[in-house]
Amino acid sequence: MSVAFRREGDDEHLEPRFELPIPPGPNLVTPRGLAQIRAKLAEIEAHLPSIADEDALKKARRELRYWSTRQATAQLMDRPDGSVVAFGATATIRHAGKLRDVTIVGDDEADPTHGLIAFSAPLARAIMDAEPGELVDFGGKTEAIEIVSISVRDG
Repeated sequence: MSVAFRREGDDEHLEPRFELPIPPGPNLVTPRGLAQIRAKLAEIEAHLPSIADEDALKKARRELRYWSTRQATAQLMDRPDGSVVAFGATATIRHAGKLRDVTIVGDDEADPTHGLIAFSAPLARAIMDAEPGELVDFGGKTEAIEIVSISVRDG
């Protein structure tokens, strides 16, 4: 019989289930970021026994593998001294005439709407190691961002 007329099974036509993508590069974390990873792991582990649906269970196990990997590879960074923009520091910047506070954090902790930007983000890379009063290039524009001040918050 021709291969074209053979039916292998319904499973071969299903979309493959891939692991959740791990961001490239090191897994740098703040103390807050590490606490968030641990909390997410605990939440999933507590919820796992109550899941009856097979697809939901597979999804939860996939998330558990992701967060377990993130915890195992987490590199807790030292608290910055606040002299330059660094991982864990909050910089007040002036961009396009507007003041904005941004805190440099790890990939999993990033939440741009709340001013938490990943160290791998273009904005973070542009302002990293800058001092107060310094003008830095960004988005193809010379001296597009002014570092107004730098602070270090607890946690």
